[in-house]
Amino acid sequence: MVNFNDQDFFSSRCVWVNGPVIVGAGPSGLAVGACLKEQGIPFVILEKSDCIASLWQKRTYDRLKLHLPKQFCQLPKFPFPQHYPEYPTKKQFIDYLESYARKFDINPMFNECVQFAKYDKSCNLWRVKTISSSGLEVEYICQWLVVATGENAQKVVPNIEGLKEFGGEVIHACDYKSGEKFSGKKVLVVGCGNSGMEVSLDLCNHNAQPSLVCRSSVHVLPREIFGKSIFELAMFMMKWLPLWLVDKILLILTWFILGNIEKYGLKRPKIGPLELKNTQGKTPVLDIGALERIRSRKINVVPGINKFSCGTVELVTGKKLKIDSVVLATGYCSNVPFWLKESEFFAKNGFPKAPFPNCWKGKYGLYAVGFTRRGLAGASSDAIRIAQDISKVYNEDIMQKKQNFSTHTRCMSTLCVN
Repeated sequence: MVNFNDQDFFSSRCVWVNGPVIVGAGPSGLAVGACLKEQGIPFVILEKSDCIASLWQKRTYDRLKLHLPKQFCQLPKFPFPQHYPEYPTKKQFIDYLESYARKFDINPMFNECVQFAKYDKSCNLWRVKTISSSGLEVEYICQWLVVATGENAQKVVPNIEGLKEFGGEVIHACDYKSGEKFSGKKVLVVGCGNSGMEVSLDLCNHNAQPSLVCRSSVHVLPREIFGKSIFELAMFMMKWLPLWLVDKILLILTWFILGNIEKYGLKRPKIGPLELKNTQGKTPVLDIGALERIRSRKINVVPGINKFSCGTVELVTGKKLKIDSVVLATGYCSNVPFWLKESEFFAKNGFPKAPFPNCWKGKYGLYAVGFTRRGLAGASSDAIRIAQDISKVYNEDIMQKKQNFSTHTRCMSTLCVN
């Protein structure tokens, strides 16, 4: 039973959920919802934005495409349309997700920002408190909690000396849409991951002059080898070869195709690309044209930043560059520590402490989806596991209730006869 002596319980409208509460209506949350629908289990999805997949709809640039072939990015029980290209565009992927939600009749509770979620041991239930855009507070009470806010819920903005005094426009990559308004300007792109590379390429295509800050080492791989996705090739080799050997083969093939990229200021890590992804979560850059612009010096690769001043950036080498704008392609992080009051399953960085493949289930009905560092394929496999696991307990509860009801009915019948 709920502990009614807790005054905080009465501080907001309470809703009992006869199934799990899923926090986040991105691809991961939708995947769990679809799998639960297939099992006949009710659920509630809470989403702080006003749409599904808000990261894709509101915080991505226009030219974005899936980096991996569509067969590795589809959600459970619903493939991409056959007419879609191998690498769907941003709009096509959003259309796919909206079709997915319609197919499985998934209707998230939009504009519901989770303030906190905690497990109440006095009643063995999760309490999830939200506040709507209109200020209405609601507390959801449930047996299971699925964290589906993902790896990229919140932007990372580094604290760089002098950035506030720079004077020019400073935006994060999540607010960058197109290089059109930067035409003719000198733009410093901070961060050399996939976003930094693609933003720099897009700026080139709009006649801007980008300088790309490459502070640390980075793996740059061709998106395709011999007409096949490098990811698909890696997955095929992993069936037969150890990870370290697959990394060696990928780097040898990359060297033959891309050549020595270190002479352009792009240093390779000592750890192989797959091992680095698995151990540190650092995704290799899949080149779609930026490297050619770097070779032709249309994208200027520069080392780390020392500090900013008015209209100028000073690099660690002491060299100063005059720039008009700054795009911070400095990545994202999990927001779980800000709202989930739990420290046994999730670490301080907002990721499950247990390594893959054991990072999907915690104690007391707590689950995580989309934290495998293995993209949409990892989220899909987690979603299937979670729905199956919840289904076992849910169906056992139903059977127990039926048995209790049957026993109660027989007892009542006996009393009536007597």
